[in-house]
Amino acid sequence: MHYFTPRRCAATSKIMYHDRAKAQQAADRSMVERNVLLWVYRCDYCGSWHLTSHEPGSYQRTRMGSRTLKPHSRKRGYKPRRR
Repeated sequence: MHYFTPRRCAATSKIMYHDRAKAQQAADRSMVERNVLLWVYRCDYCGSWHLTSHEPGSYQRTRMGSRTLKPHSRKRGYKPRRR
């Protein structure tokens, strides 16, 4: 028996969708089947569409190009590395 294996992005390992409509259908399907809210975005590395659980605009853009800063961990006892 043959199973379909979706193509994955080499940089992020996320499933690649050909267009925004297909990615949005997958996000809607995950909401119905698993009650998980997902957003659609275009990948900077491969140019295809991916799904994310992070709300759009939740990452801050820096002046150094397209790098993003993730929110700091709120775990108890978290100590950021010194530079």
